[in-house]
Amino acid sequence: MSDDANVRAGGHGGSGKAPDESAGRGPVPPFLPHRLCVAPMMDWTDRHCRFFLRQISPQAFLYSEMITTGALLHGDLERHLGFDDAEHPVAAQLGGSEPEALAACARLVAGYGYDEVNLNIGCPSERVQKGAFGACLMAEPGLVADCVRAMCEAVALPITVKHRLGIDRIEDYGLVCDFVARVAAAGCRTFIVHARNAMLKGLSPKENRTLPPLRQRREDIRELTRFYLEQAANELGVAPKTLSSEAAEVLQKYDWPGNVRELVNVCRRLTVTAAGREIAVQDLPHELGGVTTQPSADWTMGLAQWAEAQLAATAAQPLLSDALPAFERTLIVTALRRARGKRLEAAKLLGWGRNTLTRKIKELGLEGRV
Repeated sequence: MSDDANVRAGGHGGSGKAPDESAGRGPVPPFLPHRLCVAPMMDWTDRHCRFFLRQISPQAFLYSEMITTGALLHGDLERHLGFDDAEHPVAAQLGGSEPEALAACARLVAGYGYDEVNLNIGCPSERVQKGAFGACLMAEPGLVADCVRAMCEAVALPITVKHRLGIDRIEDYGLVCDFVARVAAAGCRTFIVHARNAMLKGLSPKENRTLPPLRQRREDIRELTRFYLEQAANELGVAPKTLSSEAAEVLQKYDWPGNVRELVNVCRRLTVTAAGREIAVQDLPHELGGVTTQPSADWTMGLAQWAEAQLAATAAQPLLSDALPAFERTLIVTALRRARGKRLEAAKLLGWGRNTLTRKIKELGLEGRV
C-alpha cells in the first residue's frame, strides 16, 4: 500500500501511536469530493461532533475547528488533531500567516492521517486579525501564496483555501480574481468561498453573520432603491426610473417588515406603474406612504401621462413602437414570476399558447433573462 493510500485509508485516530510526520508524501492525490461539506465551526466541529455528523452522512466532507499554528506547535497535539477513522474524509483547518510554521503544522496534520489541509482566510474576528491571519489576509495574496507554497512543498495532501468574496466594503471582482489566481499559482487547487464580505471594522463575528434589517440602516435605502430600479429596468428592457427627494424620504421612514425582498418588489412595481421617469410621492404604494389611488385606473393614468410626455418630445418615436414592446415585456415578466418560471402556466395567465409566449420571449429579447 502506498504512502498516499495509508493516509486515505487510516489515520492516527487516537490510537496512541506517535504521528508519522512523513505521512502524506508521495503522488499528489486526486480532487476530493466537496459537493457536500460541513464548514469548520469554532466550539462545534470537534472530533465528537464530527463523529456524530458522520452517522448522518457517510460522504459529507468534514472540517475541524480552526486550529492556530501556535496551538499545534506548542500545545496538546492529540487534543487538537486526534480523530476517529470513521470521520474520513476529514480536513484540518489551520490559521496562521507564517509559511514555515504552517508547513510544520501541515506535516503534523499529514502525520495524523487527515485527507486535506485547509487554510483559513475567512475569519473576521478582532482576535484573529491581531494575530495577522484570517480574512484580513485577502489583502495580502502574495503572503497567502507563500504560505500555500510552503505547505505544498511540505506534504502531498491537498492544500485548500477558504476565503471571502471581499473585505469591508470592497466588492470589486478584481480583488477575488487576483487573490485566487496568485494563490492557485502557488499550488492550491480548491477554493471554498464563504459567499459574503468579511466586515473587519466595527462588527463582531456574530454581527458580521447578521445583515442588519433595512429599518436599522435607513441611510442605505436611497442607494439600494437606485440599484434595484436599474435592475428592474434591465429585466423589463426599459429605461431606469429615478427617485425624487420627497419619495426617497418617504421610503426611508417606512419600516420595511419584508426587508430587502420587499424593497426589490416595490422597485419592480414602480418601474411598471410610475407615470414618468422620476418617481414622485404619489407614485408610491399607499402602504408605504404614497397617495391612495384606484388600482384599476392607476396604470391607465400613468400611461396617458407617459404618452403626453412622448408626444411633447421633439424627437418622439411613434407611440406604439415604444409602448407595445414595453407593455408586453412587463406582462410576460409578471406572469412568469407568478408562475414561478413555468411557461405553460404563464401562457395561460396571459391568454396565449405556449408557442406564442416562447416566440414573444425571443422577439422581445427576454431569453435568458426570465
